[in-house]
Amino acid sequence: MSRVGKYPVPVPAGVTVTMAGKTVSVKGKLGELKINTTDDVEASVTDGKVWVKVLNESKRARAQWGTTRATLKNMVKGVSEGYKKTLDMTGVGYKAQAQGKKLNLNLGFSHDVVYEVPDGIEVKTPVPVQIEISGADRQRVGQVAAEIRAFKPPEPYKGKGIRYSDETILRKEGKKK
Repeated sequence: MSRVGKYPVPVPAGVTVTMAGKTVSVKGKLGELKINTTDDVEASVTDGKVWVKVLNESKRARAQWGTTRATLKNMVKGVSEGYKKTLDMTGVGYKAQAQGKKLNLNLGFSHDVVYEVPDGIEVKTPVPVQIEISGADRQRVGQVAAEIRAFKPPEPYKGKGIRYSDETILRKEGKKK
């Protein structure tokens, strides 16, 4: 049984939720997000809250109930407050520079890595060794952060590479003579 699906999603001031068939649209100051619900669940808006109810008692329907509610909650928070991930770079000569919709990375390779930032995502570099990724869609912010981290993931001996700011690298002991 879903423990998440039975609770409503509160809609803050400045956010509008509209239903059009199986499509739920959430609009706020940071943009608009849409989701297509499955045939197993139904969403409705009453008294400034979004309720998700299950239409049948199958195992798949119960799973989609909580998933749909959590996705709607993330959408409401995204268009009102937004999501942000911070990446830190460790290594001699490693630096990042945001230029419009491109992110230039110097990662110790023989060439610079240029990353095209997708629409709806904003990338800033307040310090040359720190990258801030922000946007309304939680999944896309996390995906962009993972793609940038994948260029040079942190290695366990010296900790060099790109890591999340809240990530802890388990360090290994090097060779002994």
